[in-house]
Amino acid sequence: MAPAHFSFTLAFILGFSGLAFHRKHLLSALLCLEAMMLSLYVAMGLWSFQTGSIVFSSAPMMLLAFSACEASAGLALLVATSRTHGTDHLKSLNLLQC
Repeated sequence: MAPAHFSFTLAFILGFSGLAFHRKHLLSALLCLEAMMLSLYVAMGLWSFQTGSIVFSSAPMMLLAFSACEASAGLALLVATSRTHGTDHLKSLNLLQC
């Protein structure tokens, strides 16, 4: 495995494990999602560079645009949650809690 492939694979796995195991704050979950999206961006950029096709050259930019939209929606949810609940802990977001 090439070092570039290893680095973005490791970045995606670390982001996913951080999302799966450290779910205390909403901000840390959003940062893990953003790390996963950036590693996918690097992977798609490397893939389009290796294939050399013009058709796949716009795919990383579209993924980057979608991840920017996802980040802005996540930050808006973070602000709304911190205003209504007073904290960004994920345990306080459970609707079934009394």
